Amino acid sequence: MTTNDHTLANSGTTGDTATTAEYAPEHTPRLNWAQHAPDVYRAMVRLDAAAGRGLDSKLRELVKIRASQLNHCAFCLDMHTKDALAAGESVERIVQLSAWEESRHFYTEKEAAALELTEAVTVLTEGFVPDEVYERAAKHFDEAELSQLIAAIAVINAWNRFGVTTRAVPGHYQPGQYS
Repeated sequence: MTTNDHTLANSGTTGDTATTAEYAPEHTPRLNWAQHAPDVYRAMVRLDAAAGRGLDSKLRELVKIRASQLNHCAFCLDMHTKDALAAGESVERIVQLSAWEESRHFYTEKEAAALELTEAVTVLTEGFVPDEVYERAAKHFDEAELSQLIAAIAVINAWNRFGVTTRAVPGHYQPGQYS
C-alpha cells in the first residue's frame, strides 16, 4: 500500500482488525506551465542554479522550505523537505522551521539571519526589507554570499508563485529529481 492509494493502514488495531483511514483525493493541477512555456521553465532552472552557487546546500534548502511555508506552496514544500533530508538536514530542524524564532537554538546565528531575511523578502508587509533585518544578515554573509542569498530567496518565491497558481500536486517528487 502506498500513499498514492490514498489510504493509510494505522499501526493501531481494534481487536484483530487493523483500521484504515481514507485520504482525500489528489487535486488536479490547473496547468502544466513548464510544458507550455519551456523557455521560461529552462530559464528558471538556470536562474535557480545560478542563485544557489556559493551557498551551503542545507542553508539553501532551509530558505526554500521557509519561503514555501509562507507562500503555502505544498509542491515546493514536498520537494525541498525531501531534498533537505537527502542533503543531510535533520527532521527536527525541518519540523521546527515554521516556528524557528521560538526554536532559535536549533539554528546557527547565520541561519537565523538568513531565515529572517527570507521572511522579510517573502512577505513585504512594510513594502520594504527593514534595515535591521538586512544588517543582521550582512553581519553573517559577505557581500557576494549575501547577493546569492537574496537571489535564492527571490527565485524560490518565483517558483512558489508558479506552483500555487498552477496548483502543482505534491507528493510524487523524488530527491534530486530535477537536478
